[in-house]
Amino acid sequence: MTYRVIQWATGNVGRHAIRAVVEHPETELVGVYVTNPAKDGLDAGEICGTEPLGVRAAGNRDEVLSIDADCVIYAPLLPDLDEVCAILGSGKNVVTPTGWFYPARQTGEVLARLEQACRTGNASLHGTGINPGGASDRFPIMLSALCRGIRHVQIDEFSDIRNYDAPDVITEVMLMGKPPEAAAGSPMLDLLGNGFRQSIDMVAAAIGAEIDGYDQRHETAIATADIETRYGTLARGTVAGQRFTWRGLCGGRPAITTRVTWVMGFDSMEPLWPIDGEGWVIRFDADPPVRCRLETAWPETGLTEEERAYRRDHGIIATAMHLVNAIPYVCQAAPGVRTYLDLPMIAGRFATAAPVQA
Repeated sequence: MTYRVIQWATGNVGRHAIRAVVEHPETELVGVYVTNPAKDGLDAGEICGTEPLGVRAAGNRDEVLSIDADCVIYAPLLPDLDEVCAILGSGKNVVTPTGWFYPARQTGEVLARLEQACRTGNASLHGTGINPGGASDRFPIMLSALCRGIRHVQIDEFSDIRNYDAPDVITEVMLMGKPPEAAAGSPMLDLLGNGFRQSIDMVAAAIGAEIDGYDQRHETAIATADIETRYGTLARGTVAGQRFTWRGLCGGRPAITTRVTWVMGFDSMEPLWPIDGEGWVIRFDADPPVRCRLETAWPETGLTEEERAYRRDHGIIATAMHLVNAIPYVCQAAPGVRTYLDLPMIAGRFATAAPVQA
């Protein structure tokens, strides 16, 4: 069966998702919704940097909602509950990296609205991605089957964001390059906290841990020298690294910890946190103790220009692929908010055809 798919928003994740939908053997791109007027009317291929794809992007929400489709990849920077409910109510399934990974404990009234929209449209909603939506929940749940007597689960993300293709997000949202006192009140702790607490809740539900509280922490590292990035120089004395920690507590003790460390390079900052390259590390204090490292592994030499660009976007591509690969499973699921605990094992697809040409 081929599932008809609409891409909703065409930022970093959305652009890679368009290409993934076209290349996936079970999906067909039938619509693209854009919020940037400059993209209205463009061919989807022009937006994602490939050959023409024969699908025109539109900036009119009602026009896009009227398209006959099985699923919407909903990928704006921030979610709009009314928008998501409208999509679900129109009879379209939704996969999204913007939230709702495991909302049962976190978003009571919101969850009720989403479930009602799912019933109205006979549709399903699934939150997925890479972190949260992958490294902090799906993968620990799989690894937990190797252990007995689990005492603590810790998930770490380490990211060098010097080449992240969203300079405004880095400087104005992440607050890199800002004075330390400005970053002390970073909105990211709360902005990301809801999603990571949902990941904690999902892992807890899977392994039978009773979470009775949460805590969180934000730390900064300061540049000890000027740092060059793809969008300019980050000045000495400004914020060059941030670490965010969320913990789910059981009996007042940490049971599940998720930590995100974002840095502008791996040196020239104080404190210099221990970081073993980019990737995700999952640790179990259990019998046996388990440590699993997940990373993307592009070769150092012999890359085409396109592959070099992809290497910069490895986490973005992984997010897009998790979304697209989930589509067949979500479309086959019963109506409602569906998490990894509800769905079969999601798998990618073997390459049987040439990729879309740039």
